[in-house]
Amino acid sequence: MPLPIQLISTDFDGTLFAEFENPPVPAQLERLLGRSQAAGVRWVINTGRDLSSLLEALARARLRVRPDYLVVVEREIYVHEKAQYVGLEDWNQLCTEAHAELFSRVRADIPQLMAWVNERFDATVYEDAYSPFCLIAENIGDAQSIHDYLNEYCARVPGLTVVRNDVYARLSHEAYSKGTALSEIARRLGVSCDHVLAAGDHLNDLPMLRRERARWLVAPSNAIESVKESVRQQGGFVSEEPHGYGVARGLEFFLKSPAEPAAGLNLKT
Repeated sequence: MPLPIQLISTDFDGTLFAEFENPPVPAQLERLLGRSQAAGVRWVINTGRDLSSLLEALARARLRVRPDYLVVVEREIYVHEKAQYVGLEDWNQLCTEAHAELFSRVRADIPQLMAWVNERFDATVYEDAYSPFCLIAENIGDAQSIHDYLNEYCARVPGLTVVRNDVYARLSHEAYSKGTALSEIARRLGVSCDHVLAAGDHLNDLPMLRRERARWLVAPSNAIESVKESVRQQGGFVSEEPHGYGVARGLEFFLKSPAEPAAGLNLKT
């Protein structure tokens, strides 16, 4: 009998991986992922890190299991083939072209956006290979104020959005996110969203923590409150354990009890 879950999408930092825990990925979760893969389930790490940073962190974690797919910088897709991760060229090329066109329309406004931030906050604002505007705020309050300002700006530019995780943020194309990348992987595998599980902890995970992307939703106890509330409202699993321990509990619950929990239920683990 096929498992109710055929595709698992996990955020990395704060959800799967906890840098200062030993081990950074719980053995219990590693075993669950390995058993699921052996039964035909595909696993994707869906992260804001770039490819080199993610691969370096995976090496440090010394995992015995390997994800089948990677989504990096919240938009580029890579598949595991012959002991390496190979980019999905058609998707990644379209993604690159869409961002280049979008950023060409906003580039003239970037100095003004940077000046607004620098005049009001002690923050680091810079450009990198993925966005002409990247931010590291000093604290959550500053990050939220800047986020609100950027949202007002993005509302005037079709296709533009802010991707944020904690005090980090960057401009991006709304058509390319953790959610759309997850749906693209599911489409290529022929997997309905009814057989997808997604787990995350922060704002940049919300695009994949939606029922049109994944029927089964999981948030660990360390997730920010807006993520927990969104998962609860959609009938997902909010664990009382943090990081990978919480994800393991959610995965176990949905594998054993495929019937959906009531909306808003905070399940004790």
